[in-house]
Amino acid sequence: MGTKARRNAAPTPAGTAPVKPRGEADAPPRTAREVRSAARREAILAAALEEFSSQGFAAARLDDIARRAGVAKGTIYLYFADKEALFQELARSMLSPLVGNLEGLAHVDVPFRELAHGLVDILAREVLGTRRKDIIRLVISEGIRFPALAEFYHREVLSRVFIGLRAILQRAVDRGELRHRALVEFPQLLAAPLLVAVVWNSVFGHLQPLDACAMLKAHIDILLERDGDES
Repeated sequence: MGTKARRNAAPTPAGTAPVKPRGEADAPPRTAREVRSAARREAILAAALEEFSSQGFAAARLDDIARRAGVAKGTIYLYFADKEALFQELARSMLSPLVGNLEGLAHVDVPFRELAHGLVDILAREVLGTRRKDIIRLVISEGIRFPALAEFYHREVLSRVFIGLRAILQRAVDRGELRHRALVEFPQLLAAPLLVAVVWNSVFGHLQPLDACAMLKAHIDILLERDGDES
């Protein structure tokens, strides 16, 4: 790859947050060729994130992604079958480690209030504070026109997260920490403020920024029927 290509290469999406896949540290040493191949793949994913975020899925062009990544367009097809496969792998690589961590919270035996506020901190730091929020925004805006993207996101992210949330909420109801069993049936109620924050700050953030973390914590207090000033 020439000097110009290296200068144009986009930063890796892995730098958007500290969450890492399990076992990554135990991976065996790679050859120089494997390292170069992995670097090209990461450059393509990073460039795809920039193009999808700025242009939307429909308008994003593989030619522009390749140019931004500093590779030939044909190189993309060595790693991804088409634009849809590229988007899916981008979403998977950015969100799967986080989803795994959220699933693990279902097995943490602590009071719901403590667990819920910990969940808020994770969402604020690892979603709203990173480029992961752009993936969510893209699915919201493009999912109707591209059902396969919505189906992928539901299968790989939402269905897994909701299984964990239902387990957490059911335990809280059984312990008397939550009065409303409807939360178990509709775990979307717990996650709804996250989507509001993503949409609001994407559309109105430049006019009236929303303190998403404070709103999420206020939502938890409302669910617990507590005054936000209580300790």
